[in-house]
Formats: sequence, structure tokens, C-alpha cells
Amino acid sequence: MVNVKIERGPFDAKGEPETAEISGSKSLSLAHISDPHLTSLTNIEISQLFNKRIQGYLSWLRKRRFIHRRDIVDSLLEDLDLTRPDHIAVTGDLTHLGLPMEYAESRQWLDSLGSPEQVTVIPGNHEAYSGRDWFKSCSMWAPYLESDTRLEIARTANFFPSLRIREGVALIGLCSARPSPPFMATGGLGQEQLSGLETLLQQTGNQGLLRVVLIHHPPVAGTVKWRKRLTDSQLFMDVLERCGAELVLHGHAHVPTFSNIETPAGTIPVIGAPSASELNRWSGNYAKYNIYQLRKTAANWEMTMQVRGYSAARQCFIPEQEVALTLPFTPSC
Repeated sequence: MVNVKIERGPFDAKGEPETAEISGSKSLSLAHISDPHLTSLTNIEISQLFNKRIQGYLSWLRKRRFIHRRDIVDSLLEDLDLTRPDHIAVTGDLTHLGLPMEYAESRQWLDSLGSPEQVTVIPGNHEAYSGRDWFKSCSMWAPYLESDTRLEIARTANFFPSLRIREGVALIGLCSARPSPPFMATGGLGQEQLSGLETLLQQTGNQGLLRVVLIHHPPVAGTVKWRKRLTDSQLFMDVLERCGAELVLHGHAHVPTFSNIETPAGTIPVIGAPSASELNRWSGNYAKYNIYQLRKTAANWEMTMQVRGYSAARQCFIPEQEVALTLPFTPSC
């Protein structure tokens, strides 16, 4: 089982957790950001709002432009300069309506976030808001989506599943983004991508790597409303039960979530990050992101997760809590 302990520090002068170094062990600090909804939708034309996008634009006009704030995103960049994680994972919803102009704007932000070697991105449902060929615009982010090397597996939306290996950690990116009907925000992986995931979990597990699966939609049923669910969540969990993984990270819910996937070999933590740009006084949601310090020991992997939340009073991100986990290695299929 996964052992969980929630603490309030200690933190050093920079707001970083004071943790002892493990001599000679592999270590990676991984920041997890999700649902920043960066784009401004300025100079939009009515011809761009056919089909479902008119619904999304009205939502942005009425509400989203007020609660997803660019000044918070700017504070996020400043905080990342302070915490300096080794790698950053962004689990989707960088845009509002998935328009080509939004992809271009988001690419500029990604370039300011870090190099493609330092940042891994997967798309969310807002990237596939409308249209069958949405992934053509997604290619603007190609350096941040691509695997380290060419994979001999079938791929969805040209890139997924993706694989990047950093300091003994395998980052496996999935694409649950799918166009959905009005008032729906469902996602799905599809059999082709699930087959590729199974192959990658097996290969990276045999190499003894820590396997972190990145997906936008929460895979555990009941985490979000039915209209926002992952439609093939059970098939996804079937793969993990067969092949194992050590950690699953997602977004989409706009609130912090923590759940588990039980497998014959052990328990896989499933952690959701809220929106990194939101300040919603009505719902009480406000921006947060997580930093995971992953360390290899002789027996297993240990992880400390620091939650950093936006303080409206101080207008910056501050440390909120730590969660200590032991991640027992689950054998591959």
C-alpha cells in the first residue's frame, strides 16, 4: 500500500522543502502544471465561432476571462524561477477554444516556460474543442510533445503515447483529447493508444524505470462529473493492472484530487493538479501546482510532493503542504 503523510513544512528560506539528500541515488524534481487556459481570445472573428466554439466563447466572455488570470500565470513563471524544478509536465488545457491563434499564443508561453528538453506537454479537451483535424494545430507544440526517440508503435494524433526518460524516470504522455458534443467535455484514449501504452509500460518496467503516466482526464471513475469523464477509463485501468506503473498525473478537474488504482502488484497513486491560473472566489478554487521530488533508493522510489498555491494577498505562489509517499515498484506485464 502507499503510505501518505501530510505535513506543513519544514521549508527553507526560498520556500523549498528541507529534505535530506540520498547519497548516490537518482533524483528528479518534477513540476506538474495543468489547465492554465492561457489565451486571451482578443481580435476573434465571428467566423471562427461556428459549432461548439460559440458556446465556449460565451462561457469565456461571461466567466472564464475573469477567473483565469494572466497575472497569476506570470506569478507562476516567477515561482518556477525560484523553485527551479528539473522538469515540468503540463497536462493540458492551455487554450480555451483550440483555435490556431491560441496554439500559436500558447507556443510562445511554452518557450518562456523552458526548453523542449525541460518541458513535456500533453493536450486537454480544450485543445480538441472542435474539428476532426485539431491535431494539425497541435503540431505547433511538436518539440514539447515528441518522444526522445522514434517509437516503433502506432501513435494517436501523431505523437501519443510519447516517452521521455529523465534521471531514471519514464514520462509517458497520453492524449485523451477528443472533440465532444456541446455541453460535454469527455475524453478517450482508444484501443490503438492503449496498446501502445501497454508496450511502453512493459519496456520501461523491464528497464527498472519509474513510470509516470501523464493524462488530462482523471482515469478514476467519479473524480469528475459524467459529462467530463474518460469514456474508456476501465480499459486504461485494465492496462495498468496488467503492466503496473508507479504514478499517474492528470488535470481537468480544476481542483486538487488524490486517488488510487489498486493492482495485484500494489497501489498506484493518481494525483490531479488544479488549474494553474484560476482565482474563483465563488467556488473557492484558486491556482496551485505540485512539485514532486522523486528519489531512487536501494529498495524502491520515494516521493515528496510539495503543493504550492497562489496567495491573492501576497500576489505570489507560496508553499502550502508536503505529501510524503513511498512508491513500491510494480512489475511490468
